[in-house]
Amino acid sequence: MPVPRQIMALPLLVLCANALATRQVSIPPFLFEAILYAPIDDTNSTAKIGNGNIFFTLYKKEPAMWDSLTLENADKEKLQYLRENAVLKAQQKAKEETEAKKATKEEHKKYALEATMKLEEAERKRIEDLKEKERQKVTEELELWKNQQKDADKYKSVQKEGELHQEIGQLKERKNEKMTKTRIPNEGTSKSRPKPTKGHASCSIFSPNVKEEQLPAPRSAATIKVNFTPRVFPTALRESRVAEEEEWLHKQAEARRTVSADLSELEDLKEEEKNPDWLKDKGNKMFAMGNYLAAVNAYNLAVRLNNKLPLLYLNRAACHLKLRNLHKAIEDSSKALELLTPPVPDNEGARVKAYVRRGTAFCQLELYTEGLQDYEAALKIDPKNKNIEKDAEKIRHLIQGTMQGS
Repeated sequence: MPVPRQIMALPLLVLCANALATRQVSIPPFLFEAILYAPIDDTNSTAKIGNGNIFFTLYKKEPAMWDSLTLENADKEKLQYLRENAVLKAQQKAKEETEAKKATKEEHKKYALEATMKLEEAERKRIEDLKEKERQKVTEELELWKNQQKDADKYKSVQKEGELHQEIGQLKERKNEKMTKTRIPNEGTSKSRPKPTKGHASCSIFSPNVKEEQLPAPRSAATIKVNFTPRVFPTALRESRVAEEEEWLHKQAEARRTVSADLSELEDLKEEEKNPDWLKDKGNKMFAMGNYLAAVNAYNLAVRLNNKLPLLYLNRAACHLKLRNLHKAIEDSSKALELLTPPVPDNEGARVKAYVRRGTAFCQLELYTEGLQDYEAALKIDPKNKNIEKDAEKIRHLIQGTMQGS
């Protein structure tokens, strides 16, 4: 294909080959083959096919004058060498491009992973900051409450001291009145009496005889008999479980007298704060107010003082359910059921709550089979509870749907 000499001197060559007029173009695997006179820039050079024509846009590597477009007077061996060398270079270039793309892809993956890790770290730090703020808030509320209790105790002690001083003053006034009343009649009688003779002791209101006359007679001894009403169980005698109920009452009495923690470690606490029942009531109030973390702290301290009371674990399980601490809710419910033995009518309500709370935690963990077992156990204790029956039916439908889906 002839090219004007003035175009050949430029670094850009634009060639047009007619695919219909050139026989070699239609021979596979080549569209067009030409051994050029000098090297070109493969990266920037292009070839476009359209309407039966091929347009080549070739950029010379070095701007110079070409004697011809293709290499002339070359033997077959040289042409074969040039062709093979061009193929090897093309393969090497394709390999390098593939490796470069792979490295770029790996770099992008690494960057995306680092960005994801940074986002997760920021989210984790945000959650930790929220927890720390909540903990500080609860601590400040607890300190404020302690200070209020101290002020209330001081006020009560001052009030008691004032009442005590008032009572002492009233007693002194009464004593002075009695002394005055006693002196007046004695002085009148002493004037009417003759003067004592020498050698005899003078008579006064402080003499032993006068004291004995004024003292009241001693009370008579007596015996007071106290009768206790016997405890009546709600079940009939032929169906009663007196032994189990007595064992339950004995366990509760022992638990009330038990102190689990070393009181020397709790010297900073007030007397009422060392009472598990007081802490339980405090936790109940915090739970009712929606402050579940403070309620958990109160129950934790109560459990440290006495780990034999099942209601502490039962109430703490309810708090863990609200806080989505599902595994801890299961542990506390199981501990409460362990302490609620032997099963008697007196602890039926607590056992129903323990089974329902543990079953709820299992269901929220998608362990529907275990949750259904606990709900059925609660129904055995309270078969007339419609809410538990409805929830158990919903769990059965979930289990059936899961089995059908699998």
